[in-house]
Amino acid sequence: MAFDRRLLIYINWPLLGLTCILFFCGVLNLYSASGFRLEDGMSVAPYYQKQLIWGLMGMFGMLFVMLFDYRHLRTMAWPLFWVTCIMLLAVFFMGKTIYGARRWLDLGFMNFQPSEMAKICILIIGARILARERESLGFTRLAYVVGVGLIPAGMVIRQPDLGSGLSILMILGGMILYHGMTPRVFKTLLITIPAMLPLSWFFLHDYQKQRILTFLDPTKDPLGAGYHIIQSEIAIGSGRFWGKGFLAGTQSQLRFLPEKHTDFAVAVFGEEWGFAGTMILLTLFCVFLYQMVVIARDAKDMFGSYLAAGVFFYFFWQILINMGMVLGLMPVVGIPLPFISYGGSATLVNFFLIGLVLNVSMRRFLFKQ
Repeated sequence: MAFDRRLLIYINWPLLGLTCILFFCGVLNLYSASGFRLEDGMSVAPYYQKQLIWGLMGMFGMLFVMLFDYRHLRTMAWPLFWVTCIMLLAVFFMGKTIYGARRWLDLGFMNFQPSEMAKICILIIGARILARERESLGFTRLAYVVGVGLIPAGMVIRQPDLGSGLSILMILGGMILYHGMTPRVFKTLLITIPAMLPLSWFFLHDYQKQRILTFLDPTKDPLGAGYHIIQSEIAIGSGRFWGKGFLAGTQSQLRFLPEKHTDFAVAVFGEEWGFAGTMILLTLFCVFLYQMVVIARDAKDMFGSYLAAGVFFYFFWQILINMGMVLGLMPVVGIPLPFISYGGSATLVNFFLIGLVLNVSMRRFLFKQ
């Protein structure tokens, strides 16, 4: 595999630097989130060590993704799509059940979550389809694009994993908005989607309905379904402006805050570093996302532009939903915060996608289409 060293000149260094900063902020936060106070000192679970290992593996994967020309993914899109669908089907027959949900495949050395692979798959297949559409989408072409996305999304939702299933659809939806729709289609969707949302209530599982009711009023069940949101709000609020300091949070260290190393990791960060630290973290994420917008704008072919746009929406929705969930502004749906929350499969996918966007950036001056 030949590699032109001149490509190194065109790497988006701000994006690469921000990725590393966010990851190591996450490891530092996980060190605190993994600990709890004992009478004779402090005990720390090895989550941060595992995250470091996943991160190093992810960085090597990111470098590998940067080596080959991303345009080859165009021909690999459909085979990758069907392989992903087969993996999602395999979950129903031989998947591993954790916390009452069958979402993982046991590979021996790790538990792999195919729904994370499905997010990459929808980016690539969506970019391939939309790059060939020279005009705004009408009803027929929109139905085709959405229908392709519904195949993996439907299987993920059936696991059940509503959060990841909706993520797949929202990533594809963002890419569709980036491409554009005819005014008639856009106006129709603007009216019908909000009107049909109440009907989705009848298709939700009982625990999913409970999450929505809890979001509306967490105090109805403060020791049960509302416990996560209440403790998260207490943790963030108690941090005030400057925070309590590293390893000094009471809600996290005294084990009041549940899922503090995964979905509610940013609540630990907010308690220890306060409003000021949280705003710095949010600023880092905003600049991180902006670099992807720049890469999508400057890409020299439509396929690369849609890839970068899809990765933007992948990270944008996760950041928005996770932070909204932790602050009590959205229902709890189990979506992690990129690079901050613990997760092996998610960490590998995050670095893979950053490598993909950097790949588009590196080759923006080598050809024109």
